[in-house]
Amino acid sequence: MRLTRKLRYSLIALVLIVLLLGAIRLWPRPTLAQQIPSSQAFLAENGELLRLTLANDEQYRVWTPLSEIAPQLPKAVLLYEDRWFYWHLGVNPQAVVRAAFRTYSGGQQQGGSTITMQLARLFYGLNTKSPSGKFQQMALAIWLEMRYSKREILEAYLNLAPYGSNVQGAGAASLIYFGKTAKQLSISEALTLAVIPQQPNRRAGNNALQVSLNAPKERLLKRWLEHYPLEESQARIAHLPVRFHRIQDLPFRAPHFVDMLLQEPVNQQPNRPAQVHTSLNLGLQNLVERQTRQYLQEVGSKGIQNAAALLLDPKTMEVKAWLGSANYFNAEIDGQVNGVTAKRSPGSTLKPFIYALGMDQGILHPASILKDAPTDFGPYTPENFDNQFRGPITAENALIHSRNIPAVWTASQLRSPSLYNFLSMAGISQLKSESHYGLALVLGGGEVSMEELTGLYAMLANGGRLQTIQYLKPKHLAAQTKQTTGTQLISPEASFITLDMLSHNPRPGEDSAYNLQSGWSAAWKTGTSWGFRDAWSVGVVGPYVLAVWIGNFDSRGNPAFVGVDAAAPLFFRIADGLYLHKPENIPAPRPPAGVSQVSVCSASGDLPNAWCQLTHKTWYIPGKSPIKVSQLHQPVAISLKTGQALCPPYQPEQVRMEVMEFWSSDMQKLFRQAGLPRRSPPKCQQGFQTQAPEITSPVRHVAYQLRASQPDVTIPLQAKAAAQVRTLFWFDDNRYIGSTDPLTALAYRPSDSGIHNIRVVDDQGQVAEREMTVDWIGGE
Repeated sequence: MRLTRKLRYSLIALVLIVLLLGAIRLWPRPTLAQQIPSSQAFLAENGELLRLTLANDEQYRVWTPLSEIAPQLPKAVLLYEDRWFYWHLGVNPQAVVRAAFRTYSGGQQQGGSTITMQLARLFYGLNTKSPSGKFQQMALAIWLEMRYSKREILEAYLNLAPYGSNVQGAGAASLIYFGKTAKQLSISEALTLAVIPQQPNRRAGNNALQVSLNAPKERLLKRWLEHYPLEESQARIAHLPVRFHRIQDLPFRAPHFVDMLLQEPVNQQPNRPAQVHTSLNLGLQNLVERQTRQYLQEVGSKGIQNAAALLLDPKTMEVKAWLGSANYFNAEIDGQVNGVTAKRSPGSTLKPFIYALGMDQGILHPASILKDAPTDFGPYTPENFDNQFRGPITAENALIHSRNIPAVWTASQLRSPSLYNFLSMAGISQLKSESHYGLALVLGGGEVSMEELTGLYAMLANGGRLQTIQYLKPKHLAAQTKQTTGTQLISPEASFITLDMLSHNPRPGEDSAYNLQSGWSAAWKTGTSWGFRDAWSVGVVGPYVLAVWIGNFDSRGNPAFVGVDAAAPLFFRIADGLYLHKPENIPAPRPPAGVSQVSVCSASGDLPNAWCQLTHKTWYIPGKSPIKVSQLHQPVAISLKTGQALCPPYQPEQVRMEVMEFWSSDMQKLFRQAGLPRRSPPKCQQGFQTQAPEITSPVRHVAYQLRASQPDVTIPLQAKAAAQVRTLFWFDDNRYIGSTDPLTALAYRPSDSGIHNIRVVDDQGQVAEREMTVDWIGGE
């Protein structure tokens, strides 16, 4: 009976102990990783170290999960330091007794600490040279065993073990000494790291002390081969000595890119990630830096001293190279300024999006004929970069030759969205009000960053879908496929046609679209900001989107800062290098289903009629592109006797038929201004319908401002008219203003503010009208 009672009490005590131990283990507690400050290791996409920061306690320590450490290392550590790790409860009594006997009786210091005891010393900062310190270490080791699993304890030790100087943990030691992550360690490197913590300051990071390091490593290798036999070839490799890098040789690569990541909110938190696996490709980063450095050395005499560049993979939207300035450490060029994120004037690099929006809104197609001539857009009178005008020009040529007047006219016709609305929807930050910019936004009146601009061109490469730029490698391979999310800002059809137009832009100094032998084509655009402060070249090159900027961060202008002369050469140097770095065939983009090709009359850009002889192919969007049958070419009867044009009636045997171009009055004027006058058509009609006039001034949706102090300021009234029209009659509502011929504008100065209904009537009886808003400032 008494025995049964004792047994019962013993069982109750045992259950209580088990419950207590379970409660201790299950009681909420922070993980060991959360209690140990960590450095941050920024890694390129293939694991190369870009930068290693210091932890808050000034140690190099990169917390690395056990699953991210090569399995050879924990095996080697346990084999070398604690073979009974999985069997003891934090203290190995036999090892402790043996160590105490040899230390205090034989005068030879002998370690008897388990992995858990070493973790307790490192984790709690204990002094274990005295007996009391040793007892405290053993007590805390048992406490750690009660609260944490063996896996957690081993992981924590591998992240706290000393590796010389202020290097702690296998993660930091692998990166610093071998330039690779702990998961990439070879067996020789794992065995080397396993023996360093016993004498860290003597054995680590100095190739001159390889003898003291190789001897314990060879002893461990012999023991390893007994437990983990290797093939002969692997064993020979394991015997090879390893080569250390020094702490002083820690890399500082892609500094502007890493600086940007360090400012991200996630990297400002106490529990920030220890390893940041970026999308940067170190080979491409070095290529961009090398090409930029060599180029600046060659053009330095022109005052070109600084550059920035960004390389993006549009399929994944991952950054592959990021050059914030030519030299991070050069204070003379403000080298630490990040040119990729800095706000700059984009010059003409936004023009492709004007034409893309114009195609989506049915304003034009690539072969549409636009006017490159002096034009007033209300109070805004833009000029071309070369101060010249080319007269009639196709939309495609206007884009690739960067003519300002056609671009501003196209932007003035945009409605929903306007260029400003488009940029706002695209996330361009720090924009002022739309009225602040007006049409000047078309020519670089606003500011964008290189990062934002590259994202816009990547949108064209992705069929008009705006997607977020990625700086980090996704954790799962499935996430590396092309993104399907994003905002559709431009149609796939307009995006494709815009890039096709840009692909016909010749490389500087060449007359045809750029190709490097059988390499990649480029769909690219340049830009030059006002005052020669910024020179740009940006576009799609093979599988990448590349942007290049030349300028000064203090905004000092330089006549050499012209996009096509300063930025484009560097752009194509990098493009050449990209192809030679990894030559591969990139198939031509396939047109989306909503795009078609059609033959158009080369002179008019419209569908050819029966008399148009010269045609060419162009892309268009069915149901959207403004395309009609051309009436430019018409047959004219020419007298065989006099050689003059004849009007009906005439005898067929006395005439020959000749096709003539019936240009409107405004186009004839443009041809004359361009030095290419066209033959005047006959005055009689030849059997086709006379078209109504088309008012070109006043401009739609523009409020004209007049001041009493400027009596010479007037509003020009002008209209395009059919070839047969000789006189235009102008009215303000029902009030007659005056008459002009179709080639001459009528100067008009209304006497009151408000909306005026302007009408024009030609001498054929055709009418057109338009509302005009007038604001008088200061009174009459």
